[in-house]
Amino acid sequence: MSKTLEFERKTKTLIDDLKSVCANYGLGNDGNEFKIITQVFLYKFLNDKFAYEIKQLEPKLAKAESWESELKKFKKNDYEMLLMQLNENTARLRPEHFIATLYDKQNSDKFSELFDNTLLAIAKENNDIFSVLTDGGEKIMLFENISKYVTDKRDEFCKAIVNKLVNFSFEHIFTEKFDFFATIFEYLIKDYNTNSGGKYAEYFTPHAVAKIMASCLVTEKVKDVTCYDPSAGSGTLLMNLAHAIGEDKCTIYSQDISQKSSNLLRLNLILNNLVHSIPNIVKGNTLLDPYHKEKDKKTLKKFDFIVSNPPFKLDFSDYVEDLKSKENHERFFAGAPNVPKTKPEGMAIYPMFIQHIMHSLSAKGRAAVVVPTGFITAQSGIEKTIREKMVDAKMLRGVISMPSNIFATTGTNVSILFIDTANKKGDIVLMDASKLGTTVKEGKNQKTLLSADEEQKIINTFNKHKVVEDFTVVVSYDQIKEKNYSFSAGQYFDVKIEYTDITPKEFAKKMESYKTNLDNLFSESKKLEKDIQKQLEGLKYE
Repeated sequence: MSKTLEFERKTKTLIDDLKSVCANYGLGNDGNEFKIITQVFLYKFLNDKFAYEIKQLEPKLAKAESWESELKKFKKNDYEMLLMQLNENTARLRPEHFIATLYDKQNSDKFSELFDNTLLAIAKENNDIFSVLTDGGEKIMLFENISKYVTDKRDEFCKAIVNKLVNFSFEHIFTEKFDFFATIFEYLIKDYNTNSGGKYAEYFTPHAVAKIMASCLVTEKVKDVTCYDPSAGSGTLLMNLAHAIGEDKCTIYSQDISQKSSNLLRLNLILNNLVHSIPNIVKGNTLLDPYHKEKDKKTLKKFDFIVSNPPFKLDFSDYVEDLKSKENHERFFAGAPNVPKTKPEGMAIYPMFIQHIMHSLSAKGRAAVVVPTGFITAQSGIEKTIREKMVDAKMLRGVISMPSNIFATTGTNVSILFIDTANKKGDIVLMDASKLGTTVKEGKNQKTLLSADEEQKIINTFNKHKVVEDFTVVVSYDQIKEKNYSFSAGQYFDVKIEYTDITPKEFAKKMESYKTNLDNLFSESKKLEKDIQKQLEGLKYE
């Protein structure tokens, strides 16, 4: 087993052990379990990251039998000097914050209070860098009091947690790459990032879809660029985009109405060395109160890259009229839906996000958005108006129609819409990838998986603008207008007529066969006609 796979196995074991502790204290499948698991995991990660970085700065700590004990011997000024040299991705910890310190004090009275206070002290010490903002200006701190979620035996619960944390060090994983942390993050949140049944459905974007979106967006080297997701969820799309660009060459921005998603995104940023972007993570309503503004504090900020997998349907009847206000006319140029008399939860909200994204792109901005496939051929309404604007303003790069069930959580067929404000010449790639993939069973749902070769086929064909029979076409803006603004590749494929040479004898035989079949059908029709008339004559009024 390779070292990477061994580290992955041990990390997953730790996550399973933490979940087991929660289950033993009655928190299995409890709504608060994810708060405990993600925060404790993050505490462990930050503790070991601190150890890893501090040993790079002070090699004698790496040689010490106990780096914690050695560090406690440092004079106050020397300790502060060491903290100042840490990079921004590393939390500042004090000796009383170390897991080893808690482990040594686990038999103290009111240990749960000590445990909670330690987490709160770390959050306070690192408040400026690690807090998530709300659109109202409040700060959501890194940690909270977690023992409160246990009704009984809190000291024992916290001791059990700490004892799991000391068995394995993360220090060996910090040289691992993006794919490792993407796998760990997906494993960590797999039980929690599902549709909770509330108004806001959070769907995890499959890694294959996120990779295709990022690879088709980033086709050349860039630096100092801004990346944005207006419905970020746990940040899978943003992490793939940042990885394609280079984590040190971009700054992340996001806004999401879900506090749970914002917390998960913060965790994702920390795992992927993107701590510098945490201050740009905002919990709030993107459509109603977009947070990110230019320096004048009025104009909405423009971004170089935007990715999004927005909710498709949502009851936003409470504030849809506010979106129709005069100040929103330019942003929501195609309008907003009326509130239906029944089933407001079926209101299509994704067209509002597409309009917001189009409005938020810089002069050379690019975007990739997951949409229901119905969007690309809708013959009227807001959807058609949006497509017309994309074509008339010459800002479309292409569309990839994905296989059915690429998302296990929704049966809706999806496509990926690529927008490029600089694509004035056309050469738009329309791809029908619906026949790719292998169907597997995942719980009660069917799921389609793309192989690595299939992912690469989609990426290469799209980026090279290759025309492949029954797979892709490359069209102009005028051709799309001629097809009534349809973005469906299938409507541009050539209709094939196959010709077969036959002899006069074979022709006569076929015609005789058709004549015989028709005679039989006509005969059967006459018989049925008589039967029906007979049945009608037998009917009587009673």
